[in-house]
This record gives sequence, structure tokens and C-alpha cells, in this order.
Amino acid sequence: MDTQFLRTFVTVVDRGSMAAAARELNITPAAVAQQLRTLERELGATLVARVGRTVSMTEEGSRILQRARDLLRDVADLRSVANDNAISGELRVGACPTALAGMLPDILARMVENFPQINVFIQPGYSADLYRAVESGELDAALVLQAPYSLPKTCQFQLLREEPLVVLAPARMAGRDPHELLASEPLIRYDRHQWGGRQADEYLRNAGIVPHERFELNALNAIAVMVDRGLGVSLVPDWARPWPEGLDLVRMPLPLPSEPRRIGVVWSRSSVRERLVNVLIRESRRVD
Repeated sequence: MDTQFLRTFVTVVDRGSMAAAARELNITPAAVAQQLRTLERELGATLVARVGRTVSMTEEGSRILQRARDLLRDVADLRSVANDNAISGELRVGACPTALAGMLPDILARMVENFPQINVFIQPGYSADLYRAVESGELDAALVLQAPYSLPKTCQFQLLREEPLVVLAPARMAGRDPHELLASEPLIRYDRHQWGGRQADEYLRNAGIVPHERFELNALNAIAVMVDRGLGVSLVPDWARPWPEGLDLVRMPLPLPSEPRRIGVVWSRSSVRERLVNVLIRESRRVD
């Protein structure tokens, strides 16, 4: 069985059509269809159903999809092991939302410049979910918030950045007392049910501030836009750029000590892609 045909099957499923898969694989739609037919004959089962210009998986296709992904990953690992003198193969990395837009692109730019044979699969997600994916072996590493619990011995965390809490307010409110703003203006709350929002919630309680809550969400860029539109103020970590453009905001330091949000990289000590993980860690330390 040609593993390229398995890759074609997975790509068709992920992209939802043969035309989209053909563009990604840089082959013709006819070649995609031929490879799928060949694979289906070898397996003795129909894997996808064609509906107009789109496709959907059959029950038989859904049974083999994850095994096909695992097999393709194993093949990439074989290339890495065989080329012992070269850093190559597939690395599976997760990233929380702010790291995905802020830190990760610079890290990846350094990696692909220095090690062009590395392929990177990127999985966005919240930190809690990404930790579980690293612990289970689904991911090799992830850029995440520091966990509020001790990690298992199979995993390790490297701190990359600390982000102090600031009051985010429209620029016209510059010069006002940050505590007075939090107590008097409508609050756009950073989601207290997620790890990133717990420090803000704890600070408000410790400072004895009972805010007038208006919104609550776990999306820092969206919070910045909402503050700019005059919907309220917010207490958030001073997160890494880029921020949305064209905002007229002020970031106010807090008068009392606060616990910063900490972002770093977590990885599995048992990953067979240890050399690739080490490259990620090394390049992560070099990014501001």
C-alpha cells in the first residue's frame, strides 16, 4: 500500500473536497480521485462519498481515519530516525490563542530557516486541553499557560514569558486611578473560569473591588476591541503583540502586587521526536 494514497485520503477528509485536496497536494483532482479509488480497491471498502463538489466520510472511512493519521506520523518518524545526521520529520505542537498569534510565528520562522526538513502540525486550543494532549502523546509539545498544578514526571515545563496584569481602558481615561476605573466603569471580564482569568479575579477580590460586570469572555484581542469601542474597561495580562491595529487604548499598571500570567512550553520527555522538541525549546528561548 502506498502511504501517499493514505495521505491523499486524509487530506480529502480534512479539506472536504477533492479540488481543495488537489491544491494542497499539488496534484490534479483526477489524480486525487484515482489515488482514492486505488486505495479503496486495496482495502475493499468505500472510504468517501461524493456529493456534488464535496465529499464526506463513509462509516468505513471513519474507522480507519485515525489509524491512517497515526501511520503517516509513524512514517515521518522513520524518516527522522533514518536520517540520524539531519534534523527532520514531523513535530506536533499545540498553542493557546495568544501564543498562536504572538510567539509561535516567530519561533516557527527560526525553526524552518535553520531546519527546513522539519514539518510542523499545529493544534490550537485552550491550555488545559493542550496539557492533556501532551500527556497522552497526541502532541509532542505546546505553548501554554503555566498549569496551576504539578505536572507528571513524564512532562516538563519551561517558562518563556511573564505578563503582569494591567487595566485596559480607552485613552481618554488616562490619568485616572486604575482601582477607581475597575470599581466605577462597566467591566469586560477576562473569563474567570479559564486559567488566564483566574489571576484577574483573584486581584479584584484581594483589592476588595466589586465590579459592574457587563461582559465575560476568554479572547484578549476581542476584549481590546470592546474597550476601544467604549463598552467598558478590563483587567487583563499585558499579552504579547500583535494586538489589533488602530486601537486608542491605555494600559495602566496596578497599585498592588499581582500574580502575573506565565506562558511557556510544555513537552513530553518520552517523545520519540526528542531532537525536534529540543529544537522547538531552543528557538522558543530566543524569542522575546
